[in-house]
Amino acid sequence: MHDAAFYGSIAIFVITYIMIIWEKFHRMVVAMVGGIIMLLLGFLSQEAAVKDNIDFNTLGLLVGMMILVAITRRTGVFEAVAIWAATITRGYPLRLLALLSLITAFASALLDNVTTVLLIVPVTITLTDKLGINPVPFLISEVIASNIGGTATLVGDPPNIMIGSATGLSFNAFVNNLAPVSLVILLITIGILMLLYRKELHVNEENRLSILSLNYKDEVNDWQLLKKSLIVLGLTIIGFGLHGVFHIESATIALAGAMLLLLVSREEPEEILLTIEWPTIFFFVGLFVLVGGLKSTGVITALAQWSLSITHGQVMETSILVLWLSAIASAFIDNIPFVATMIPMLQELGQMSGLNLEPVWWALALGACLGGNGTLIGASANVIVAGIAEKNGISLKFRQFLKVAFPLMLLSILICNIYVYLRYFV
Repeated sequence: MHDAAFYGSIAIFVITYIMIIWEKFHRMVVAMVGGIIMLLLGFLSQEAAVKDNIDFNTLGLLVGMMILVAITRRTGVFEAVAIWAATITRGYPLRLLALLSLITAFASALLDNVTTVLLIVPVTITLTDKLGINPVPFLISEVIASNIGGTATLVGDPPNIMIGSATGLSFNAFVNNLAPVSLVILLITIGILMLLYRKELHVNEENRLSILSLNYKDEVNDWQLLKKSLIVLGLTIIGFGLHGVFHIESATIALAGAMLLLLVSREEPEEILLTIEWPTIFFFVGLFVLVGGLKSTGVITALAQWSLSITHGQVMETSILVLWLSAIASAFIDNIPFVATMIPMLQELGQMSGLNLEPVWWALALGACLGGNGTLIGASANVIVAGIAEKNGISLKFRQFLKVAFPLMLLSILICNIYVYLRYFV
């Protein structure tokens, strides 16, 4: 029999989840209120929350990358890349859709998908406006590409940052295990999207020629700052590749890069810190405390025991179950709170069974990151794109996104299922 704290913590967690999905109040406020109620009711002590549950590695990595990108953004390089993409594709919409999707995926792998869409979507809207074409196919393609690209690396998607921080799996391990299948899925997905939108995207010749007259070099407004930013970004990415060798946490590397760029660029710290997505950071804090409440009341242990009874302690069955469960769940609830709940459960499962759960962690990363493509609320990047579209008077509907993205998400998980089976169990 379980006590009142057990059921009380579940009730708080479920109500918080429902409030996040309902979107009547800002999700950061909802998550923080849920976390604070856990503390006020004594389901978790403040000391335990700070010491054992709030993952400062995840938070530090996000803050560091946000500072790096905020400074780099000031150079105009992202606008220049968009104009370059339009020039390279000669202004033909289908080619532009494919190239912008590839750029989005690549940038998401190196920076992170939330940051990438914040940079590339406003530029895409400007480009489609100049070409006089419907921006919605581009926005849907970029959302999907950002989540696929973000799957490939440790820093690409918040769920990966959380998994890496909890397990100690290195940047190189993420690239080796997730990048190959992500690349295959990306190429197949872009091919399908081009087929899907081939009849919809036609450009007026006059508009096409007008965009070709633009010079991408004119968009860069500070070449000195761009050189400094690219050097520091390059050093940071090299640092991620070597962090396993030197046993330095990825947050330390990201924050070191951020502070180095602040130092050499001499940008005003106050202005740069204002650009950080603090609501996202505090949303994470609230979630970590919420999940900590579930851990301390024994809910996570009970879930682990239930999972063990279903899969009979077999790593293959557990991996496939986690892959599909995380994909379907992440499509309908943001993948960040889902992964925050799954991590301690799988850690508990590993301790109970004594099995090597590395394939299960890769299955969780693939399912959560790619499952985020299923609906418009499946991942943070999706919600951000919908918000930017709305601000610009573009209607990106839930059902419109679902019709295109959900079948593509299921296809990507099917490919991952085959990949996980062949790579780890044959």
